[in-house]
Amino acid sequence: MTAVLQTQGLVKRFGGIAATQDVSLTIERGARHALIGPNGAGKTTLINLLTGVLVPSAGRILLDGQDITRLAPHQRVRRGLVRTFQINQLWNELTPLQSLALAVSTQRGAAARWWQPLGRADGVAEDCETLLAQFRLDDVMDRKVAVLPYGKRRLLEIAIALACRPRVLLLDEPVAGVPAGERQEIFDTINALPADVSILLIEHDMDLVFNFARRVSVLVSGALFAEGDVQGISNDPRVKAVYLGHGDTRAEPAHG
Repeated sequence: MTAVLQTQGLVKRFGGIAATQDVSLTIERGARHALIGPNGAGKTTLINLLTGVLVPSAGRILLDGQDITRLAPHQRVRRGLVRTFQINQLWNELTPLQSLALAVSTQRGAAARWWQPLGRADGVAEDCETLLAQFRLDDVMDRKVAVLPYGKRRLLEIAIALACRPRVLLLDEPVAGVPAGERQEIFDTINALPADVSILLIEHDMDLVFNFARRVSVLVSGALFAEGDVQGISNDPRVKAVYLGHGDTRAEPAHG
């Protein structure tokens, strides 16, 4: 396998506090990789470092072997590193169709053609139609985002991210806040994402993690604590101790 996204010795300090500590993480091409850890483990800080929201205190980030450590967030998106958010970032007054038309037009460079009606550029309508079907949004495509069920809003956010044609997609807690009855649709849709898109999933829902991921990294107190395949991590007594809140989590370094 070939690494598509790597961190090398990534550190982020806020004053005297190290939110991430010497994190070296590798996401393989085509990966289905999950990042888990208790609250306060540093998962959000790490994602913000990967996407350029934060600048690391030390270390490097490589995308397809190219150093992107100092690139702005929008430059990373253009290179294929795209994220969703724990709290959705959508345009409430637009419909799913309008939202996707804007995202697809922007990706194709057509959004700058102010004289042309949105969605009229070649291929935009076809891409929107495909995304609406893929993310089960056909039946709500003309309803305002503000009135959509929360599960549909989550699906729309992932659809918009995919419209950016990512090489690496970071899914930040895609089922957070979603009622239990709407989660299966999200599980099924995430499992059906294109195989050529490498995915890093940050999630607390262990059902989603263990049904989706092939490899799992565990972050504790800002450092990689354990790493391995799903079966190994799910049976690791040290990982269980972290989630149960007891046991010595400092005994051993990360392993794979």
